[in-house]
Amino acid sequence: MNYKSKFILFGFSLVLLISSPSIFAQTNSQTFTSKNAVYLEVGGSSGRYAINYSKIFHQKGKLKLNASAGFSMWRNKINDFKTYWLPVIPLEVTALYGKLNYHLEMGFGFTSLLDRTLFFDSGSLELDEKVVFDAFIPLRVGYRYQKPEGGFFFRIGYT
Repeated sequence: MNYKSKFILFGFSLVLLISSPSIFAQTNSQTFTSKNAVYLEVGGSSGRYAINYSKIFHQKGKLKLNASAGFSMWRNKINDFKTYWLPVIPLEVTALYGKLNYHLEMGFGFTSLLDRTLFFDSGSLELDEKVVFDAFIPLRVGYRYQKPEGGFFFRIGYT
């Protein structure tokens, strides 16, 4: 191959390399038309499971903001005679970053729950059991597959 052929091949490859991202890439991300979802979450912000309602409340380019609220009941068996059903309410705000169906998901939440605890009653010198309010703040990093027009969506993450 002579010098002129190498130069033409190099020039053609350079033009193709520079222009190919603009030819094949989508510069605009699609607007989500389906903004609401009801889903079952296993693990996640509630710690065990929860039925959640989710809504995308802001979209701009590749960034979407999502808020969700859920409900769960934890069974807490003390002995053969006493069982508590304790409600759990996970609230979460997440940011979705990505185009089309594929998104990086990052967020934080607030999960409130009722829990049982033992306390020492100094008057009767006995241990008593009490149900108390408790809360924790989960953080989330994960991946979310969701089509802009709605339907099935999938998410996996670390909380």
